[in-house]
Amino acid sequence: MPIFKYLRHPQEFATSLKVGLFLALRDIRRASFWTTGLIIVVMTLTFLNLVVVSGILVGLIEGATEAVQERYLGDIFISTLPQRPYIDQTPTLLKSIENLPGIAAISTRYTTSGKLEANWKVSRPPSNLPEEVGTTIAGIDPIAEDQVGGLSERIIEGEYLTADDYNEVMLGAMLLDRYLGFDSVSFPSLKNVQIGDKIRVTIGETAHEVRVKGILRSKVDEIDRRVFFNAAQLRGIIGRYDYNADEIAVKLQDGFDPLEVKRAMLARGVDKYAKVQTAEEGEPKFIKDLKQTFALLGNAIGSIGLVVASITIFIVIFVNAITRRRQIGIMKGIGVTGTAIEFSYILQSLFYAVSGMLLGSVVVFFVLKPYFTSYPINFPFSDGILVATVSGTAIRGGVLFIATMIAGFIPARIVVKQNTLDAILGR
Repeated sequence: MPIFKYLRHPQEFATSLKVGLFLALRDIRRASFWTTGLIIVVMTLTFLNLVVVSGILVGLIEGATEAVQERYLGDIFISTLPQRPYIDQTPTLLKSIENLPGIAAISTRYTTSGKLEANWKVSRPPSNLPEEVGTTIAGIDPIAEDQVGGLSERIIEGEYLTADDYNEVMLGAMLLDRYLGFDSVSFPSLKNVQIGDKIRVTIGETAHEVRVKGILRSKVDEIDRRVFFNAAQLRGIIGRYDYNADEIAVKLQDGFDPLEVKRAMLARGVDKYAKVQTAEEGEPKFIKDLKQTFALLGNAIGSIGLVVASITIFIVIFVNAITRRRQIGIMKGIGVTGTAIEFSYILQSLFYAVSGMLLGSVVVFFVLKPYFTSYPINFPFSDGILVATVSGTAIRGGVLFIATMIAGFIPARIVVKQNTLDAILGR
């Protein structure tokens, strides 16, 4: 029945809908429990495919983003201005921000470039190059850094630094061959370095022999390719007696908006000495591009499941209508409109879709999402989580709803259009 006819005869439309609802409920009650359950399971799996596959792919990148924020950038990241070697007036800057509302912890870092060398005391052929790696060397306050980024929880071997440690360092896991996992000229690594071993750290023209106290793996490159000293010792090595830092990571208390705190910092003139960014602003563009790419991949994969579900509903409704063709002919013969019969099959298909979506939503929000939040997927470069929002899930549910409605309408329309007498006689 054309849509304009519905508009001209709303009473007829309402009657057809009521009759169709009655027929749909009757058929659902009379259907096999196992058949109905199987169709609902198929719809549930299709819905999960639409939501979970995309959610895990996006969550893979989201996990990496959260790791960078939580373990390195903090909620607000303060760094050097262009053309400046460090953050000028760092002690003054810290005094101006440490009492701002919402500040939970502040970690001040001193960084410089340097070179690590292992096994330098072992004799080697003159033609062999020394076992060395160029990297970033960071000086930290172990307590403050742990309050901001929780680095002590990322120790995989040995121990975390203490405030009293001298000539002891922590190494990022990507500096060691056994954790890097691949050979690359772009990522040189040290071999056979264990906890307690001595390595030589060269900064400028000065070499220092230090002991490896701990190895940490955070799945953040800026951390896992660094060597960590106590800040007091590194400041003495690089002559940073003015306490001017290179990086400041600020962690906020729960409930405080980073943008608001950033505005408060700018109002106090922090931007005269340093660049101030929220973690989101400091997020690299390629991370944002990866999120969009993985979301598209997830939607493409999920669409395959959507097609399968539509075909399944089409076949179920078509077979059901064909086997009941004679009954359909009789109903038409006694005055039941074809529109009402079509409505009955559309409503049956929607019953399967809605049941599958409701069951799938329960699984996503009350089972899978809490599980992956507590136990992230251990990907090599991130702790993958499941990203699923109510709005995004509703959109995917709407797509499945429409596809299912069309898949239920087409076969019903094909059968209903047959000649009534032929349908009754089975011709």
